[in-house]
Amino acid sequence: MPLDLSDESQYDRTRLRQWAGGRARSAGVDRRDLLKLLAAGAAAGSVGLGAAGTASATTGASATTTASPGILKPLPPELFTLRGTNAETKFAALRGTGPLTPVDRFFVRNHTSTPRIDAAAWRLKVWGDGLAGDPVDFSYERLRALPAVERTLFIECAGNGRSFYATQQGQAVTGTAWTLGAIGVARWRGARLSDVLRLAGVTPGAVDVLPRGLDDEVVANGVNLGRVRRPLPVGKALDDVLLAYEMNGRPLPADHGGPVRLVVPEWVGISSIKWVGDIEVSAEPLYSPWNTDTYRLFGPEHPAQGSAPLTRQTLKSAFELELGATVPVHRTRLLTGRSWSGGAPVTRVEVSTDGGGHWQRVRLHDAPRRGGWVRWSLPWTPRAAGATALLARATDATGRTQPETSVHNAQGYLFDAVVRHPVTVV
Repeated sequence: MPLDLSDESQYDRTRLRQWAGGRARSAGVDRRDLLKLLAAGAAAGSVGLGAAGTASATTGASATTTASPGILKPLPPELFTLRGTNAETKFAALRGTGPLTPVDRFFVRNHTSTPRIDAAAWRLKVWGDGLAGDPVDFSYERLRALPAVERTLFIECAGNGRSFYATQQGQAVTGTAWTLGAIGVARWRGARLSDVLRLAGVTPGAVDVLPRGLDDEVVANGVNLGRVRRPLPVGKALDDVLLAYEMNGRPLPADHGGPVRLVVPEWVGISSIKWVGDIEVSAEPLYSPWNTDTYRLFGPEHPAQGSAPLTRQTLKSAFELELGATVPVHRTRLLTGRSWSGGAPVTRVEVSTDGGGHWQRVRLHDAPRRGGWVRWSLPWTPRAAGATALLARATDATGRTQPETSVHNAQGYLFDAVVRHPVTVV
């Protein structure tokens, strides 16, 4: 009888054992090459495939640039901070934008560069030994002819908040030095991945589903890792995953995965493969560099072989205010922000305006729900001039509250601690 891997935690534990024991099959990379990368990363204290430097107190030398190689849409400096091949949304630019992130402000996470793909020529190939028959191709028109669903969901990079390991906790990490702007919420419209898999003939023996992007191949430390791809457990793939072709009511833009991308609710952003071109359905466990070398937790607080592959996102809060903003004394201003969680809906948010000495509950402007964020506000009248820090902490429906510090890992994933937001009162 096939092992039931529909439970995410069981899936993670099982896959980690299979990978460590050499019982999971490589999806496109020689296992010896991947072991070389892992050995090199372990010697350096982290693995850093595709990393964009080291996160530190400097949040990116490219912050004043207005163009990024490989991104097609305009990136005005009042909306974005550029970080290598990526563009981070400035959280202050979301103030007043409503619950959905406008496409012109939605962050961009590219491992290489944005490809230009003609929707009319696009094809999705579904194949593998987890199907009952031969490979099945879906055109853009055939995909759009399937029953459509719409869901409002966030997509968030696993490294969102990474820079705060260095600036708040004094701990070195590798990777793109995101602050809190590597997240966006959109209304996605598309076909259910489960409908596509069933039409393709997925069998009860299938265990892993591996979507692969159509962007350029990734080369790290001299090893060609191929195109970005990361396995999903078949239980998740058959549950709530979308093949999205619209974003906020418009055809999916190229920078955000158009013509078609995966949207995997509440999981780390690497799971939501952009520019998807083929999906392997496997009756064997699969691994790729994106669930072995990266997107796991390495470091003294984690198992020697690394944690299980990352799945759900964590709990965060952010102010819609510039870091280091100057505010006038004795004048009331409305502090606004957003909180979100991959584990459960956010039900309570508290704010401190004195560096953590006192906390006040804020007003929530959205009903708590899975897969999205809640907007909140609090009036604040500064009573004294000088430097201070604003803090926001969220609690979700499970009772989990953001901690004061985040457990360190070498690649800086899943930062969940309360962020100290510096301001100067004048």
